[in-house]
Amino acid sequence: MTEPVRELLIFGAGPAGLATAIAAQEAGLDYEVLEKGALVNSIYHFPRHMIFFTTADLLEIGGLPFVTPYEKPTQVEGLRYYRRATETYGLRVTLGEQVKAVRTQRPGRDGARFRVETVREEETRVRKARNVVASVGYYDHPNFLEVPGEDLPHVAHYYYEPHGCWRQQVVVVGGKNSAAIAALELYRAGATVTLVHRRDRLSDSIKYWIKPDVENRIKEGSIAARFGTCVEEIRRDTVLVRGPKGRDEIPADAVYLMTGYHPDPVLFEGAGVKVDPDTLAPAHDPQSLETNVPGFYVAGSVVSGKNTGRIFIENGRFHGEAIVKSILRSRGVNPRSLS
Repeated sequence: MTEPVRELLIFGAGPAGLATAIAAQEAGLDYEVLEKGALVNSIYHFPRHMIFFTTADLLEIGGLPFVTPYEKPTQVEGLRYYRRATETYGLRVTLGEQVKAVRTQRPGRDGARFRVETVREEETRVRKARNVVASVGYYDHPNFLEVPGEDLPHVAHYYYEPHGCWRQQVVVVGGKNSAAIAALELYRAGATVTLVHRRDRLSDSIKYWIKPDVENRIKEGSIAARFGTCVEEIRRDTVLVRGPKGRDEIPADAVYLMTGYHPDPVLFEGAGVKVDPDTLAPAHDPQSLETNVPGFYVAGSVVSGKNTGRIFIENGRFHGEAIVKSILRSRGVNPRSLS
């Protein structure tokens, strides 16, 4: 069977990818969203009791109201909302299909500029598209410490829920929002928590309602803190650290490395997209979101590379409209308002 040529293939069914799909659908473009995991896969893997840092109206896509009785919605409400948005608009989303590579080619009669290599249930497939949007985020790629023992079974780079650590000794590594939230939840669930951070104090980027809570717990001794301290090795039941007073071992039944995440440049570089070696940000036009490769666009948090604090759902959800307008202009069509 001959593969159809899509006008637009969107990689990633997160909020920015879904918003791009809505804009494409409203513009009458032939599109499809490819997602390797679940719908809004990153949000699905957020902590189970997470509360968004923003209000519901700033998470909305496609003008669909996000209704919640809370000032800030929960992770469960977010999952429900994005499922409802996908169903309401009847978006064409294919789950469980991972994009492995994107290759450029000289357009033939069908106008296809990209060959997209995917895999689904061990079956490989080559798709064709005139335009592609990478809305792949960064949450799948944790920043590793590169220390012995980081791959032990009781070590995790993601935190989900605290119940399993009741009455256990837990080491949390990091000094930003994720580390602070994990430390607080684990402590309140009955764990003995030690927070290890390489800097001399917690990050100023911690949200204003979280920072005094964790600082007060540290001050009163409910959460132990080791500042100016680096992890040197993780062992079966301890963590070896080096701090201002030299080396020490901290008892640990579980270790959470909340050290952040980064985008993977391989997909971009394979297609010829220039990537800044320091920030890992793909080269792109800030207005159209088109990269140096014609027809290859970026959307969502991946736009800013390692600078993950610049693009959130709140502003990344508008990328799709700009991208679709750019595609329409490239076809000689005067784009109507998509807002």
